[in-house]
Amino acid sequence: MSDWHSQYQSRLQSAAAALAPLESGERVFVHMGAAAPPALLEALCGHAGRLRGVEVLHCITIGPAPYCDPRYDGAFRHNALFIAGNTREAVQSGRADFIPIFLHEIEALFTSGALPIHTALIQCSPPDRHGWMSLGPSIDISLTAARAAQRLVVQVNPRLPRTHGCSAIHVTEAHAIVEAERELPVFDQGQVTAVHRAIARHVAELVPDRATLQIGVGGIPEAVLQALRDHRGLGVHTEMFSDGLLPLVASGAIDNAHKTLHPHKIITTFVLGTRAVYDFIDDNPQVEFLSNHYVNEPEVIARNHRMAAVNAALEIDLSGQVCSDSIGSLPFSGVGGQVDFIRGAAQAPGGIPIIALPSTARADTLSRIVPRLKPGAGVVTSRADVRWVVTEHGAVNLYGKNLRQRADALISLAHPKFQAELEREAARLFIRS
Repeated sequence: MSDWHSQYQSRLQSAAAALAPLESGERVFVHMGAAAPPALLEALCGHAGRLRGVEVLHCITIGPAPYCDPRYDGAFRHNALFIAGNTREAVQSGRADFIPIFLHEIEALFTSGALPIHTALIQCSPPDRHGWMSLGPSIDISLTAARAAQRLVVQVNPRLPRTHGCSAIHVTEAHAIVEAERELPVFDQGQVTAVHRAIARHVAELVPDRATLQIGVGGIPEAVLQALRDHRGLGVHTEMFSDGLLPLVASGAIDNAHKTLHPHKIITTFVLGTRAVYDFIDDNPQVEFLSNHYVNEPEVIARNHRMAAVNAALEIDLSGQVCSDSIGSLPFSGVGGQVDFIRGAAQAPGGIPIIALPSTARADTLSRIVPRLKPGAGVVTSRADVRWVVTEHGAVNLYGKNLRQRADALISLAHPKFQAELEREAARLFIRS
């Protein structure tokens, strides 16, 4: 590896040339999160005229997903391990596919040969003095995919943060290298509403000092982090985080000193947000990036005492079944890491597994707490897995409750305008006296 400079130069080529070996019918993996390599994706679409049936496989990405454009039908078909906003229309219209799978199990698809990867398109930082290129804000499943691929194409981008942990590949592992400087895309978390803040207050009351957090991105997670500002001794073991974590680190609310696994480290797999959070993780040994097969393994999660896992839902029925990946039969997002962390937190000493959701949707015209899930809805988290459920109206623990008791508890969390109807349905469903 001492002569990596010459090997780097020998692999250096244009994006179009780097994608020239790609053949029809191959499977292409795309680096996920904020690290999807735009120059390589543009070059991929530049070869569309000669290709048929290329599968483009990845989890959530932000930024353009040009291969999902209808004009490329026949050349490319996206296969989603998690559906994001940039690919949702293609999946819902039937021009792309969706694989329901627990996040911690995805990498085994690559290493076992169940989903062999022909080409991996990865974005990295420039090599350090030893020839190692960091995958930056997205290690997740992407490092394993890069190493499992028959051919690895790397876009080298000096804008990418250099991250710590198991987060790098060597120049000698790449088959082609393309230099292209691009700014990382910004993730829009949406507005934090009064409902989000009310939910967050109930969540914060459940989380003790010295808890270890799993928290994602979006309005509710952002509000929860704001509500935890007076807590102390918090730690982090999460698949992802965003800018909302930074004030808690700066104030000392998060110090990771009391973690029972990886003390003094923020453990994560990928980061989405603004340039501020990308700068925060750059060369920061406090943040350790590890693969999802480890971070999301429930037995690993359970080694964190006082593990507080906060996950979202689209709707929950009166028995406690949680739908978080579809609207009826229409795919919306994915299984992701929800069950990984709900189960891990449930097994952890002093763990707090939480499903948090607004009680209504569509300007209070639709209840998210329903007698039964919509026809075709995906049950991501089973009713036997669900513990704490939180809405803006309070928090209840379903653990050990029978079906009638669950219905009573969940109705108490519903918007008052829907409670009478839910009471009638519960009486019919569960033969309540």
